[in-house]
Amino acid sequence: MQTSHRRRTAVLAVAFAFAAAALSPAAEPSPSPAQADNPIIQTIYTADPAPLVHNGRVYLYTGHDEDGSTWFTMREWRVWSSEDMVNWTDHGSPLNIDTFSWARQDAWAGQAVERNGKFYWYVPVVNDATGRMAIGVAVADNPTGPFRDALGRPLVENGEIDPSVFIDTDGQAYLYWGNPNLWYVKLNADMTSYSGGVNRIPLTTQGFGVRPGGTDRPTLYEEGPWVYKRGSLYYMVFAAQCCSEHIAYSTAPGPTGPWTYRGTVMPTQGSSFTNHPGVIDYKGSSYFFYHNGALPGGGGFTRSVAVERFTYNADGTIPIINMTTAGPPQVGTLNPFTRQEAETIAWANGVETERSSEGGMNVGWIENGDWIKVEGAAFGSGARTFTARVASATAGGRIEVRLDGPNGPLVGTCTVPGTGGWQVWTNVSCPVSGATGTRDLHLKFTGGGGYLFNVNSWQFTA
Repeated sequence: MQTSHRRRTAVLAVAFAFAAAALSPAAEPSPSPAQADNPIIQTIYTADPAPLVHNGRVYLYTGHDEDGSTWFTMREWRVWSSEDMVNWTDHGSPLNIDTFSWARQDAWAGQAVERNGKFYWYVPVVNDATGRMAIGVAVADNPTGPFRDALGRPLVENGEIDPSVFIDTDGQAYLYWGNPNLWYVKLNADMTSYSGGVNRIPLTTQGFGVRPGGTDRPTLYEEGPWVYKRGSLYYMVFAAQCCSEHIAYSTAPGPTGPWTYRGTVMPTQGSSFTNHPGVIDYKGSSYFFYHNGALPGGGGFTRSVAVERFTYNADGTIPIINMTTAGPPQVGTLNPFTRQEAETIAWANGVETERSSEGGMNVGWIENGDWIKVEGAAFGSGARTFTARVASATAGGRIEVRLDGPNGPLVGTCTVPGTGGWQVWTNVSCPVSGATGTRDLHLKFTGGGGYLFNVNSWQFTA
């Protein structure tokens, strides 16, 4: 643990220009620069979001673009979760290429679903025996894994990618995938086999729009299908017209069509030549997930997942959704008086995460001036003490407990000692004064040179 440094992201605490421009001229100046909350993960590059709502929480399944990639260099999938749509907990990587003994490379875009207490994650990988892309399925007892290969072989293989899974209201499950074509199978109740053969969906211009330019692909459909049902209408949202891609959608009266093209969801934007949709309803609102290249060093092969809240038009159509740095509003608040994982983060500056010897993940690679933000902490009438679980193989440092911004009001300072190892954990506590109401919490890390310490969890007392 903490033996090599994978990446340093010099993430600016300043929002992009249009976010700052949205402030009213009469607004009071904030104690620190405005903070963007999209992309929602800043510790690594993420791509191909696949959200899942389960037991009142959103679980987000993503790919992982390796640092400095000049191709789609992806070796693992990652899981995150949130109950307020702004603070996301890192659950690490419960699934990777090595999970599939028959796979060679390319941990590309997949999707997970729950059925009968099991979680099934459908992913495309290169079959080592054939050299072609195939669809594998992994299964777990929990949404955060660990996942295991459910079959020991591909579920289906025809050289195409981007599986999307959908369970209809009648219980019938479907698996869709494809680039350059579009396919589906009807999954059996076991979710690891199918009946009725592999079916090709006709890519007609009526169903999927007209691709300009007179290419050999007449429709806009490119890849990344995402299928869901709203009322009696079926939606297929997809990445359209490479390259650069935008997001478009079609609708149908049934899960297999006939499809009718409805228009653009998200125009081409965001410094990544690909995009990938994910759509959910959660706590009374609708959310659209996508990826862009907005982090420092980002681009078409180093992407980052983001999310927007949206409202369907009265006729059920999807409005145009543009990328923002603000992201959606918080749903509820965060309780700082219960144990919080340090890797539950709204915005991270400089830090990364790793597997903790105590289970789960911890925040590490902390250097002087790094910080993490937790949005909407409900302190109520006030907090008295702050406690953090820490480890350090060096001389340690300090945790500055600040409100509203990384340079906002200082309400407490905890000294972190050397503990004899990066995974040798102890608790440190310090008094807190002035933490009242609902505020954005910033934990700012200070000290000498090099790496200072790791943080596994934290908690306030009232």
